[in-house]
Amino acid sequence: MSTPSSPAGRSEPLALAAAGVTVVLWASAFVSIRSAGESYAPGALALGRLLSGSLVLVALLLIRREGLPPRAAWPGIIASGLLWFGAYAVALNWGEQLVDAGTASLVVNVAPILMALLANRFLGEGLPPRLLAGMVVSFAGAAIVGVSMSGGGGTSLLGVGLCLVAAVTYAIGVVAQKPALGHASPLQATAYGCLIGAVACLPFAGQLVRDVAHAPLSATLNMVYLGVFPTALAFTTWAYALKRTTAGKMGATTYAVPAIVVLMSWLLLDEVPGWVTLLGGVVCLAGVAVARSRARRPAVPGAGASAAPVDAGKV
Repeated sequence: MSTPSSPAGRSEPLALAAAGVTVVLWASAFVSIRSAGESYAPGALALGRLLSGSLVLVALLLIRREGLPPRAAWPGIIASGLLWFGAYAVALNWGEQLVDAGTASLVVNVAPILMALLANRFLGEGLPPRLLAGMVVSFAGAAIVGVSMSGGGGTSLLGVGLCLVAAVTYAIGVVAQKPALGHASPLQATAYGCLIGAVACLPFAGQLVRDVAHAPLSATLNMVYLGVFPTALAFTTWAYALKRTTAGKMGATTYAVPAIVVLMSWLLLDEVPGWVTLLGGVVCLAGVAVARSRARRPAVPGAGASAAPVDAGKV
């Protein structure tokens, strides 16, 4: 049993704060990818991002003197490194060059639903009605945002397929990482996953060298930013939060990203969203609130004050 003053009780708000940091930084990544993607090929951008993130993460490992993860953590770390850090990044970068932003965001937002289904099947996580309802509401909001952003863009079958590959590899990678976090620290899981992703993207090294030589400084700085903040920092805070809650709930939390992207585009790029886009963002946030809420349990007659309710969403 945990009390509000116990470590377990304190970890929940910290996990929620970590998830919030992740969502904000991942939302900012869409702005940077759009800028860097004009000068860097998809594979080169993924490799540059992962190399930048790996440098920061390895430095943190050395500072904290965290060595290799236990053997039991490696299957999940390798799977998440290849699929989530590597394949997802390349597929998403490539897909966003072939389809408009709205279509890309709509297809990729299938990932949290796949994540919840996979976690239910392979991790034994439940599918509470509130989680399912929240995901449905959030996906509807993401669809509204996506449709409102699709005007004037082009759609290709290959681009949609690549975005779908990104969604599937993202979902599988997260579900694979979850059991690894039972043996490794969040920093270890993130650092070695990022390194494995970088190694998998090494075939794009020649392309990266050519693109760096010709890209403007702003594009290169955006690539480094993607590695340091949305990768090194955000993936670590994600792993910290994922270790303390279910994959389904974490997936539902990412539905806040479209709403934050709309807000950031408004503030940073002076792209004034229409009322339909704003409505979609509000619906996304409402769905996240529903998915992460707890069902109230009826009081049991005669139960003592010390009988704390069990959070079925925690593992």
